[in-house]
Amino acid sequence: MDIGFTRRGNATLGINYGQIGDNLPQPSQVLGLLSSLKITKVRIYDTNPQILTSFANTGIDLIVTIENEILHVLVDPQEALQWVTTHIKPYFPATRISGIAVGNEIFSMDDKTLISNVVPAMVSIHQALVQLGLDTYMHVSTANSAAVLSNSYPPSAGSFEDELSGVMKQLLQFLYTTRAPFWINAYPYFAYKDAPTKIPLDYVLFNPNPGMVDPYTKLHYDNMLYAQVDAVIFAIARMGFGGLEVKVSETGWPSKGDQDEVGATTENAQIYNRNLLRRQMANEGTPLRPSQKLDVYLFALFNEDMKPGPTSERNYGIKKRIPKYGVLDIPTIDIPSFT
Repeated sequence: MDIGFTRRGNATLGINYGQIGDNLPQPSQVLGLLSSLKITKVRIYDTNPQILTSFANTGIDLIVTIENEILHVLVDPQEALQWVTTHIKPYFPATRISGIAVGNEIFSMDDKTLISNVVPAMVSIHQALVQLGLDTYMHVSTANSAAVLSNSYPPSAGSFEDELSGVMKQLLQFLYTTRAPFWINAYPYFAYKDAPTKIPLDYVLFNPNPGMVDPYTKLHYDNMLYAQVDAVIFAIARMGFGGLEVKVSETGWPSKGDQDEVGATTENAQIYNRNLLRRQMANEGTPLRPSQKLDVYLFALFNEDMKPGPTSERNYGIKKRIPKYGVLDIPTIDIPSFT
């Protein structure tokens, strides 16, 4: 059961390790689980010292996150320096931290003050890394919801929401200057759930299907994830930053949902994850950038029983019942080994 299978040093399917649950194993136990799954890239939503310590000298590539609620403090360069000195420097390089996500999905929120703090906080964090000699080892970015797009279909029509144009240009300029990627949380499941009679299930699950052709580029798409990524690439290009790399910080499929959450089943989750892994093992790029492999992080390692919202929010995990790792009460999503 390989979920992070690496092929000739190229594409790896990373995974998101959320911790909003009261039945999760300890980080040291999680490390054993990751090893058994051959996972080599992990993204977490904080800088949990237990995780950072447990991951030392393991070779796991780790992206950490600065929580949304403290961004206003880190706008101050001195506070940012103190944060990096406390939360990053003591663990690196033993723990291979390759990226810092400054907040998660902030640009799709209604808090204008919080939105305005993102880029200044990113600048301050990057300056702190430079000051400490760490900037060449890790990038600074932020994870964006697909809701930052006003148009995504067809992909060539991709564009950002008008009200985000100012802050988005600042973000893209920062990413361009520091050579950091644009991270997008892309979920074909949401599009299918909202329009199950209009969007073919096979198209969102990577199953064989006729697909669609972008009428302007004539590019053929056989799955929605690649179409969503290319829509982001077009949106970025419209802002004048066409060379930026786009990476998928989250994608996944829930194994369970409420009555109105159409398609949230274990079978569909298995199919989505398995087909996504096959694509990653083939080192595929999107139709717009076929020669550039697409980095993808699957959501998520565990179901998180304390997350608010609909049932699906608590049921994205690929967890398996493995008693020796203390994972005892987890619905299984089987992902076969590919050799």
